[in-house]
Amino acid sequence: MNLNFLDFEQPIAELEAKIQELRMVANGGDINISDEIARLELKSKQLTKDVFSRLSSWQITQIARHPQRPHTIDYITRIFTDFDELQGDRMLSRGPSIIAGIARFQGQPVMVVGHEKGRKTQEKIERNFGMPNPEDYRKALRMFELAERFQLPIFTFIDTFGAYPGIQAEEHNQSEAIARNLFVLSRLKTPIICTVIGEGGSGGALAIGVGDRVLMLQYSIYCVITPEGCASILWKSSDKAALAAEAMGVSAEQNLRLQLIDQIIPEPLGGAHRDYDAMAETLKEILAEKLAELQGLSASQLIEERYQRLMSYGITV
Repeated sequence: MNLNFLDFEQPIAELEAKIQELRMVANGGDINISDEIARLELKSKQLTKDVFSRLSSWQITQIARHPQRPHTIDYITRIFTDFDELQGDRMLSRGPSIIAGIARFQGQPVMVVGHEKGRKTQEKIERNFGMPNPEDYRKALRMFELAERFQLPIFTFIDTFGAYPGIQAEEHNQSEAIARNLFVLSRLKTPIICTVIGEGGSGGALAIGVGDRVLMLQYSIYCVITPEGCASILWKSSDKAALAAEAMGVSAEQNLRLQLIDQIIPEPLGGAHRDYDAMAETLKEILAEKLAELQGLSASQLIEERYQRLMSYGITV
């Protein structure tokens, strides 16, 4: 698998390339160099630990956007069973930027809703690169209300640059669609667990991000605007994106410190894209734990605790 190393990972990339060369030599001849390969693999692992122990906010942003990072659909296939996708807002569109449907989580019926960016070029275009239009959010709203009607716990997976900023989206009332979702989610009488799996951008993320528990993967980000957008506004240049990322506090650690999320989910060494199965298994265990906590609460307790949670944002402790 080509890991598509990022710029700051080049020392790791060079070491991995050398290991690959030695493996090819070992496979093609009688020379036993397994000890040398093992030594370099250990060195590569330690180097990766060192590099990832001191990541900047901008480097974390790059990992969150990694082209091979797992998407919502990758977690659906590994965490849930019997997934039946539901489409459309029943007015204008099937809502391709958000994937949603009923599934089973450890045998229990649940509702799953998440952003989906697509992988190949044509799929990315069809899914609008994971940037939802109002119709996508109204589709999500239909799923939320359906889940409440049948008392299904809701799992949302957040991974978007933000809501689509096009003219047609504004004509179809993008802001109202987002606001309506915030309003409904805040009062929904069923457990809601939200997980930021990649990039959580602005209202595009919040529209499916109001829940009883909000989690973030270790190398995901959550922010009011993209670092490039912030830099363009404050410094009139997107070249200052790294500075903006640091100033905004986009990382999971910074969001946890501000009590905007509940827990950081550790990723495999080098990021979630290095091992989809291990990442999904870790996430599955934590989702099960959080769901068990919430299912012990009555509907009125869920709503009251969710309200108190929302009202606590911005309070200095």
